[in-house]
Amino acid sequence: MSRISVFSAPFLLGFDSFEERIDRLSKTADGYPPYNIERRIDADGTEQFLVSVAVAGFGAAELEVTAEDNQLVVRGKQKDDPNREYLHRGIAARQFQRSFLLADGMTVKDATLGHGMLVVAIERPRTPKIARRIEIRSV
Repeated sequence: MSRISVFSAPFLLGFDSFEERIDRLSKTADGYPPYNIERRIDADGTEQFLVSVAVAGFGAAELEVTAEDNQLVVRGKQKDDPNREYLHRGIAARQFQRSFLLADGMTVKDATLGHGMLVVAIERPRTPKIARRIEIRSV
């Protein structure tokens, strides 16, 4: 059975890459680690998003934040210390990857780590609406 895409409508031109990104994101839909997304609007109309990821137990060297191809990817990988002997191990040392799809024009500003929370700041600058008339040529 073939799959019909929302983006295959004839009036949606150039949206093929969105479908690929959404498919990629849906494959990484795991519940770990939990996260929050906040939206703020500055006085000048700039939208800011704060993605807070709960990464308790991870150090800055064990985390990686990358922005590529309109996608924000947060990865974490902890190494087990072979010199430690655990009587009870309730906190797992596991790796994770969490992906977020970014709209065109959004830029990742910075990432901060504090109190077990990794906060990634993303901005969408306010862009003026531009309309222009397209001249029609005869051939």
